Amino acid sequence: MVKVLVVEDSVAQREMIADLLKDSGLSVTGASDGVEALEQIKGSCPDLVVMDIVMPRMNGYELCRRLKTDPKTEQVPVVMCSTKGEEFDRYWGMRQGADAYISKPFQPQELVGTVKQLLRKG
Repeated sequence: MVKVLVVEDSVAQREMIADLLKDSGLSVTGASDGVEALEQIKGSCPDLVVMDIVMPRMNGYELCRRLKTDPKTEQVPVVMCSTKGEEFDRYWGMRQGADAYISKPFQPQELVGTVKQLLRKG
């Protein structure tokens, strides 16, 4: 089964995103920030990561850079999902290596469709 890691410091947002992805047939685990995400990824590499940008300890930009510069995780698709919806935020997210950028609030089908599309490419 395809595994997705959701990295989001808001418990409500993390659960909502996880439920959406589980309902579409994916296995989902969660982390509350970039540091926790890296610990989980060391143990078991996900097929895709959905991450917020603004988080304590390590933000999404830093987490994305670390994933994309590590040979073990550089091929793992990253979806940034953030309230930072300005064009520059999107540009900067993609510069860090994100494969997709979704602004909150989003339509459920936008997130699920983006995740499914990236998983098909892999």
